[in-house]
Amino acid sequence: MRNDIAKCKRIVVKVGSALVTDNGAGLSNEFITECARQIAMLHQAGRQILLVSSGAIAAGMQRLGWNKRPHAMHALQAAAAVGQMGLTQAYETVFAQHGLKSAQILLTHDDLADRNRYLNARVTLNTLLELGVVPIINENDTVVTDEIKFGDNDTLGALVANLVEAEALVILTDQQGLYTADPRIDPTATLISEGDAEDKRYESIAGGAGSAISKGGMITKIRAAQRAARSGAHTLIVGGREAGNLIRAANGDIIGTCLRTNQTPLAARKQWLADHLRVAGSVVLDHGAVDAIRHGKSLLPIGVRLVQGDFERGSVIACLDENGLEFARGLANYPSSDARKIAGHPSLEIENRLGYMDDSELIHRDNLVMV
Repeated sequence: MRNDIAKCKRIVVKVGSALVTDNGAGLSNEFITECARQIAMLHQAGRQILLVSSGAIAAGMQRLGWNKRPHAMHALQAAAAVGQMGLTQAYETVFAQHGLKSAQILLTHDDLADRNRYLNARVTLNTLLELGVVPIINENDTVVTDEIKFGDNDTLGALVANLVEAEALVILTDQQGLYTADPRIDPTATLISEGDAEDKRYESIAGGAGSAISKGGMITKIRAAQRAARSGAHTLIVGGREAGNLIRAANGDIIGTCLRTNQTPLAARKQWLADHLRVAGSVVLDHGAVDAIRHGKSLLPIGVRLVQGDFERGSVIACLDENGLEFARGLANYPSSDARKIAGHPSLEIENRLGYMDDSELIHRDNLVMV
């Protein structure tokens, strides 16, 4: 398994606020310098590295003299704006020392939810990699709101891995990896060296946030591994304070926790659908429609029992079973107002009920993905 990691050419590396800011004391030049050194060595070995870096808000807090992370959105945005300047400059300086150019990429969920912006982001990142530039990616905290935020950079790292079809996601953290229990509380906790990213037991043993500076914790790393697995990317959770650990992880050394995937990569379009953190609405389906979708069929209006929410044609909507559990999502061929009119009726009646018929399916199978 670790040999597969050593063969990966394209890797997303995510570093957390606790490492970048030395637990909120300010930007850690020592860590940033060491991180750049390792990425430069991997780059020289022919590997393509994308860096997802937290730290803008924490760096801004330090510059503004704040000891506690604020709760107000405007204060968080202000801290991000102040901190992003120093964070970008620090990376630019250290990468330049190794003869590498870097680029800043700031994203919000809307950038990946909109199909055109998703494709633009994908093309830009691929072009930067082809040019030998190291993309430094962060959530655009200066404009983000609760409605459009990823929630944490572990999730963002997984989404970027899916976006560029990376083969591995390496999460550098202040823990050595995933343990059987929280090692800060339970001295008998042991490190889990390898496992399946889809193993649901890991969610139950993952602890909360590691510090007052970070907003993720081990649970977000487990969920990021599950998300990265959708596109065939393995995830490594590795201690980032030890010099050389990134190189060791990328070269297949047995350190940290490796959460492997057994899934084949999704087609790019379905991958984009699966990556949506939010949907515009949902449809509740009868048993027959659920079974048909599970067997690769399209969703016909006759199988829809209830249409929920307001959405436009082309929106991503969730497909729910009779118990209200989401099992798939896809692109709606009709807006919610029209979907309600044709729900529960055969496709032959669409034109009579709407006065037109664009498609015989509410969601075509090519635009459906299981979740």
